[in-house]
Amino acid sequence: MISSTHRQITYIKDLNYYLSLPYRMELTPDKPEGDFVVSFPALPGCLSCGETIEEAITNGNDAKMAWLETSLEQGMIINEPVV
Repeated sequence: MISSTHRQITYIKDLNYYLSLPYRMELTPDKPEGDFVVSFPALPGCLSCGETIEEAITNGNDAKMAWLETSLEQGMIINEPVV
């Protein structure tokens, strides 16, 4: 009798995993304020802003990291981007 053991491989989706995914970033000018708003449609409520495009992108990436960290800590379901 031949016996085989099946091992189930569990992949841990950690912060680095989610940060490596290509989340779409939307950059929108806020004309009344004169700055730019950044959002990530796949990550509800994840947004930031900046006075320049460069600052808005930097702030947006910081917001994405904080959003993902908080979601992981709270055990929330995190959407992955559709490519």
